[in-house]
Amino acid sequence: MLDHEYYMKKALQEADMAFEEGEIPVGAVVVSEGQIIAKAHNQTERLNDITAHAEMLAITAAANNLGGKYLNNCTLYVTLEPCLMCAGALYWSQIGTLVFGASDLKRGFMRLSNQLLHPKTEVVYGILSEESEVLLKTFFAAKRKN
Repeated sequence: MLDHEYYMKKALQEADMAFEEGEIPVGAVVVSEGQIIAKAHNQTERLNDITAHAEMLAITAAANNLGGKYLNNCTLYVTLEPCLMCAGALYWSQIGTLVFGASDLKRGFMRLSNQLLHPKTEVVYGILSEESEVLLKTFFAAKRKN
């Protein structure tokens, strides 16, 4: 079984793709039984859809891959702490484990309540948080410059 850093690096690769596309650089991967079954990055600009967060797209892809709506035996790796919308979707998917990199002190779900996830969901955070934060800060610094 590979470790959290390995999968978070895969999520960071997705975040890099978002960055290159001019999207907020957040990436996500879903792992089941040691295999990546879904990966996604933010596509809110590309799809003109405010719900097209990396987590939402990854949840949908994973559910399609598994042929069912529950992801209780899966782990979601995401580079930024999920927002309230994504935490709600994670609750309904009954995700087994959530692992995120950077905390989101303004819009992250833990700021308001860490009880938004399913009671059985394990939460791990801070994995490669510096790398995630640097990518986000670089993106927003470039946006402010333009």
